[in-house]
Amino acid sequence: MVNQKQLIRSKAPLRISFAGGGTDVPPYCDERGGAVLNSTIDRFAYCTISPRSDKKINVRSLDLGMMEKWWANGDMFHYDGNLDLIKAVLNHFDVEQGFDMFLHCDAPPGSGLGSSSTVIVSIIGAMAEWLREPLSQYDIANLAYVLEREELGLAGGKQDQYAAVFGGFNFMEFSHSRAIVTPLRVKANILNELHYSLLLGNTGKTRESSGIIASQVDGYRRKEGMVVEALDNTKRLAIETKDALLRGNIRAIGELLNESWEHKKNFTSKISNERIDRIYDTAMSNGAIGGKISGAGGGGFMFFICEYDRKHIVADKLTELGVEIVNYNFDKYGLQTWRYSDALSHRE
Repeated sequence: MVNQKQLIRSKAPLRISFAGGGTDVPPYCDERGGAVLNSTIDRFAYCTISPRSDKKINVRSLDLGMMEKWWANGDMFHYDGNLDLIKAVLNHFDVEQGFDMFLHCDAPPGSGLGSSSTVIVSIIGAMAEWLREPLSQYDIANLAYVLEREELGLAGGKQDQYAAVFGGFNFMEFSHSRAIVTPLRVKANILNELHYSLLLGNTGKTRESSGIIASQVDGYRRKEGMVVEALDNTKRLAIETKDALLRGNIRAIGELLNESWEHKKNFTSKISNERIDRIYDTAMSNGAIGGKISGAGGGGFMFFICEYDRKHIVADKLTELGVEIVNYNFDKYGLQTWRYSDALSHRE
């Protein structure tokens, strides 16, 4: 006998934050407004839902090496640190039918590529597709932010959720009451040159961003002059970097990245460390024009704009320091969901 097994899938892209990261974190963005320039890349978080005919819920996270078994019995799922992102989504949608869920992501937690936010976007996307919920891009991104940051209390900003949903190059503005995502129409020759000049590497050290962000937020709340000034300058540089991108001035982008990195280190002393400083200085002394960490700081992925004829030298020198150079492409599609019927043959 052949049965058709229905599969609902989603994938959402990870992102590189070029400029403005940190200004999307409340209360700064609520009080002074935040601005961020980012792009998604061809690294993804995936979610598969296979509906069941009973009330059993089986969840498997490949990245965390975890498998949980629950029941869709109408009770709220309690947060205990185990797969809480999934529980928050299930509580929101009030799922009454059993299903199997399979999750995996192309980057680990703490990568600096927005992986945790991208994972929850992929879960919401698959769940909305399954339940045929008519959610807009803004609805999905805002729901992901509310569940992750407010419901679960996980520290962080707003850009990751919106980047994963919208995809592509976007200039984002955040305030207390709203988010505005402006897709950038960047010419193909500019994108090709940017990609040719940009080197992406994994430092090999993941980090817990919550402590770094908490330190940044504490400094801002106490209105430390250095922190407030650094955030204001970071927002200004997001606008200047966006303008440089649209003009196709790749060298200027590199120089602005370098300036952004200097300001970012003033958010909190936890942003950088001896290893990161060594990686950055090595890149700059061998042909990089500028670069930064893609995320809160402390580790994860870094990227550099390099002189085109010295990019390979920078790559070799960073490899000697234990940095894994990563091949990538820019992704323009954002969150995607689809349905698929898989024919399963079995003996009764």
